[in-house]
Amino acid sequence: MDFQVVVLAGGNSKNLTPLVSKELPKPLLPVANCPVLNYVLHQLEQSNLKDLIVVVEGEDAALPVGAWISGTFIDRLHVEIAAVPEDIGTAGALRAISHHLTAKDILVVSGDLVSDVPPGALAATHRRHDAAVTTMLCSIPVRGPLESGSSGGKDKAKKLGRYNIIGLDPSKQFLLHIATGAEIEKDARISKCILHAVGQMEMRSDLMDAHMYAFKRSVLQEVLDIKDTFQSLKEDVLPYLVRSQLKSGALLNRTPQGEENSNEKVSSQNNQAFISRILANASTLSFHGLYSENPDGSSSTRKTHKCCVYIASSSSYCVRLNSIQAFMDINRDVTGDADHLLSPNNIIGPSPKLGTKTTVGPNCRLGEGSEMGDKCQVKRSIIGRHCRIGSHVKVVNSVVMNHVTIGDGCIIQGSVICSNVQLQERVVLKDCQVGAGFVVTAGSEYKAESLAKKEK
Repeated sequence: MDFQVVVLAGGNSKNLTPLVSKELPKPLLPVANCPVLNYVLHQLEQSNLKDLIVVVEGEDAALPVGAWISGTFIDRLHVEIAAVPEDIGTAGALRAISHHLTAKDILVVSGDLVSDVPPGALAATHRRHDAAVTTMLCSIPVRGPLESGSSGGKDKAKKLGRYNIIGLDPSKQFLLHIATGAEIEKDARISKCILHAVGQMEMRSDLMDAHMYAFKRSVLQEVLDIKDTFQSLKEDVLPYLVRSQLKSGALLNRTPQGEENSNEKVSSQNNQAFISRILANASTLSFHGLYSENPDGSSSTRKTHKCCVYIASSSSYCVRLNSIQAFMDINRDVTGDADHLLSPNNIIGPSPKLGTKTTVGPNCRLGEGSEMGDKCQVKRSIIGRHCRIGSHVKVVNSVVMNHVTIGDGCIIQGSVICSNVQLQERVVLKDCQVGAGFVVTAGSEYKAESLAKKEK
């Protein structure tokens, strides 16, 4: 399909402290004992999109991420690891690697996206419309945090805010307006020329930008060059392209329209029929084409570009791991209602050892080499690899990472225990996060706390 894929994997996210560390950057955070980055790479592989640039923030984070990809996807994907400075934003990251972008179209996807929507569907929609940009929209999850993130149990009672205010044309194919961030609370300002051209606009607040975009490379590179202060794809680049789609004379290097090639094979067999239907549904002349015509039907000198959308089915799973609460939600979901995302879908690893009268309930996952003592209970939780858990331990609605030691009589509820943590006897944790390598002394009780080693 001649798409080049850029995966913006991130590095050390402040929203995920103390879960992330130099030893465990965000792309390797475990979701059901599998790095979150695996879910995106697996979906790309299924859509036959195998030429990838994985962008990681910071050299220290890039090394373990690159090593993991090399060991997991060898001979399956062609991956180039690109390290960029931290905190330069998504647009800044693309600007930093722009010299590596050579294909006609670029697919950009966030490395923290856990979804069952095939990326090839977005790519096919983009090609069908010969769009400047196509963005994937999905339903706002019923459960989940605000995009600013949350800090565990303290924020569970918060009401879900609006992610975006989105304006669509009547056919729901074109993006006419998008407000994000602080703009959501302001009065909507709609371009007169867009509203006049399309006639009517449907405003939606029940959809969110899934951080998966297809760009025409020539347009993307020109915007990044002429708007060198843009840092965010979502808050800067996308709104700019939407606002200027009927007055794109500044985009002088646009590729002429009509170059789409809808006869190419675009995906693996798993997605072929689905994506073929998208390519087959050719639309009538869009308002962009009508706007570019003179009243007598002849072509005018007006230049336009198309901003399109692919709206995922309301039954699709689509959540970003961008906060601690989202980390908890996703781990719960992929061992529950969204367990089709697990590959392979085994609940208990090949060699855990369970003591007498120890029970592991549904929607749990136990990692390889872990051991549990007598009379333990595990409910709706994930236990990592090579953990040592004593007797009379109760783990509920929690995530325990690798190489964790838990003493007798501990109670863990709604918490995240990072790798190499030691919980001594009779520790009680509720809605807590315990950073890597931390030792919780015997008999301690904590509620809604973040426990981590002090940085040297």
